[in-house]
Amino acid sequence: MGGTDSKLNFRKAVIQLTTKTQPVEAGDDAFWDQFWAESVTSVQDVFALIPAAEIRALREESPANLATLCYKAVEKLVTASETGCANAKDQQVVLNCVRLLTRILPYIFEDPDWRGFFWTSLPGQSFLNSDNEEMQSDAEGANDMRDGESIPLAQSLLNALADLLFCPDFTVASHKKAGPDKPEDPQSIDSCEYIWEAGVGFANSPHAVPQADVNRTELLKLLLTCFSEAMYLPPVADAHTNPNPWISYFCSSENRHALPLFTSLLNVVCAYDPIGYGVPYNHLMFNDFREPLVEVAAQLLVVTLDHDSGQSQTVTLDGTANGTAVEAGDGIPDNLFVNYLSRIHREEDFHFILKGLTRLLNNPLVQTYLPGSVKKVHFHQELLVLFWKMCDANKKFLYYVLKSSDVLDVLVPILYHLNDARADQSRVGLMHIGVFILLLLSGERNFGVRLNKPYSVRVPMDIPVFTGTHADFLIIVFHKIITSGHQRLQPLFDCLLTIIVNVSPYLKSLSMVAANKLLHLLEAFSTPWFLFANPTNHHLVFFLLEVFNNIIQYQFDGNANLVYTIIRKRSVFHQLANLPTDQLSINKALSRRRKLSSTSAAGDVEPSMEGAIPAAEAEPGTLKASLAATPGVEKMTERTELGAPPTEALATNGATHAVQPPDEHAQSGIGPVSASDTESSAAEEYKPRHSSGSRQGSVGSPTSPTSPVSFSNNAVLKRQGSNASDTWRPSTEWVQSWKQKLPLQTIMRLLQVLVPQVEKICIDKGLTDESEILKFLQHGTLVGLLPVPHPILIRKYQANSGTTMWFRTYMWGIIYLRNIDPPVWYDTDVKLFEVQRVKDMKES
Repeated sequence: MGGTDSKLNFRKAVIQLTTKTQPVEAGDDAFWDQFWAESVTSVQDVFALIPAAEIRALREESPANLATLCYKAVEKLVTASETGCANAKDQQVVLNCVRLLTRILPYIFEDPDWRGFFWTSLPGQSFLNSDNEEMQSDAEGANDMRDGESIPLAQSLLNALADLLFCPDFTVASHKKAGPDKPEDPQSIDSCEYIWEAGVGFANSPHAVPQADVNRTELLKLLLTCFSEAMYLPPVADAHTNPNPWISYFCSSENRHALPLFTSLLNVVCAYDPIGYGVPYNHLMFNDFREPLVEVAAQLLVVTLDHDSGQSQTVTLDGTANGTAVEAGDGIPDNLFVNYLSRIHREEDFHFILKGLTRLLNNPLVQTYLPGSVKKVHFHQELLVLFWKMCDANKKFLYYVLKSSDVLDVLVPILYHLNDARADQSRVGLMHIGVFILLLLSGERNFGVRLNKPYSVRVPMDIPVFTGTHADFLIIVFHKIITSGHQRLQPLFDCLLTIIVNVSPYLKSLSMVAANKLLHLLEAFSTPWFLFANPTNHHLVFFLLEVFNNIIQYQFDGNANLVYTIIRKRSVFHQLANLPTDQLSINKALSRRRKLSSTSAAGDVEPSMEGAIPAAEAEPGTLKASLAATPGVEKMTERTELGAPPTEALATNGATHAVQPPDEHAQSGIGPVSASDTESSAAEEYKPRHSSGSRQGSVGSPTSPTSPVSFSNNAVLKRQGSNASDTWRPSTEWVQSWKQKLPLQTIMRLLQVLVPQVEKICIDKGLTDESEILKFLQHGTLVGLLPVPHPILIRKYQANSGTTMWFRTYMWGIIYLRNIDPPVWYDTDVKLFEVQRVKDMKES
């Protein structure tokens, strides 16, 4: 009964506070101590006993009491940070103050008049005892800095939390030996000796104390709540011109614990191993106190690293005996966390970070013979954002990732999550971050080279069975996303194909399955009704033709499967080259589109991997956060031309035979062609689309060259071109403007040379088995017969304001949805994104 009575007393105190019409004296300790006494022992109790409606009522009707409550709670934390909290009673007071502020702060932020309250100076008695009107006036003018003798409440709170995160016997183990000596002074300790975990800049592995992990987690949750002011600003650039003052102060040189805090957060995340020694079902027998800490640490890192990195990087982080020395140069960076991250350069540190991230990213893919025997972590979205931030802030880390096959340990879980989430509209943000990371990696040559490593099945996925490389795996998953993904993924099509274009010059040997997928996409995207349905759909064809040209020009010798597939489906290229441009044909194609859209169509019938679970839609009622619009691929990338190698380099060292061009009469089977004169003209002319509207070519399994394309997502097709249908109509001039620039010359020359020879071999030898044709193609070369190789065009990711805002909304949306116990921000008036529930597809 004692616990029930104590909660009842706490509840009575809350009711007293919210119903008092007169301000309560700040010196009335007997009243205020009720809020952080030992009566409440969990954060869930605090959230249950202080309803949202009462916090808002307190804010509106008794603002002086709310101000005093915040001030007194911060005062308790400051006192504890100065004197330490070695005994259980002091620790309980600190935790209850932390929980109380975690509960209240979101309601402070949601009211613009209160948002600057914590940035006023510490109040005196006259401030606390003022009437409501004076209090409101002070809250409205809170952005004005007071005299220099006292510091803003926010700074006092952040300083206290930073000190408490390295408080002996509370959040770190004490270094003082047992005895009658007084406890260590929190103000005099060197926090660099108390870093939470071994790793970057710290070699010692501290003894694990479960209660310290629990206490750290609660303090970090309050820090995260302090930083969440951004949630209550609209997703427009003007609202975010000024940096978040909470993050700016916490990550500045004013925070004496900035370096040990950054390394503690980073090391805790990267050192975490959810499986441990691999004892089956150990996570069901023992509480894992480290996982909640790792999750909130990852969230804090991505929030504090959300900063425009325009500061100078004139310092180097180097390891001394204990790995904590920092040599500073001229100037003080704006954000020390970003600066520290950018200065990491030792290979052993990069190895530790990459191994830690890949271990956690691959955790959901771990397979065992005992179902559910291995612990699975669910904060992969935070890990992907953290990986992105690291690559963006530290180019040396990016190059380290790319210099070995370890990058594939990042690729595989990304492709797994992309495939798994493709039908779930509540995970559209996950799809975007995965694609953005691959776009960033694909801009580097080493990524394309690494994709040639053979892929061995690690986890069953609902994709076709294949034997091949990681490049095949990537193409097959991308095909699956395009053909059977959610409609909201259509703006990603440009990015998906750009990634394939970027890596295509380095792909040595595509499998038959992947080759068929690429041709199948071209077959779908090049149908007249699809090309004419939207003013930008033809750009997808340009991307795919660029892929084929790159492989033919630079990797012909190992890609017999792709060459064979191109020959087998040559009618697609001929139809594209002879695309009608007269208005009558255009109108006829569009009317055919409407007929196709109104009929049901066949879906994929290919067998998936054994044990694979099909991608599922979100359950109705699932919460999702809206996202800022993503810029077009032309805004996210910068086009870079790489010089073409000499023609001789295209020949392999193996035994080859020159394929002779046939005479003119042998070409009679190939219809008239109107290809462009040069490949470079297409590269110069082609500019990626500016529209991100509806444009999905949903296609099914590969078909024969003469059969119509089948589509697997008919509902999406009905929306093809709907955004433009009312305001835009294709014209003859428009079709001619891009048709004449189609880069078909290389492919048509290949067909012109090889088709007659392949037909001759089939007739002369009576071949019915494609393996003999593949052997012929494998030992052939087109050196001297193709046009001069075009320069390789790489589209590298470039940071821009559009993606910065997208990442901010995505990041805070994840944090909002992941923090449900307790529900820190639930039902508050967030502005950065909208929280929606997934509707039943039958209803929509």
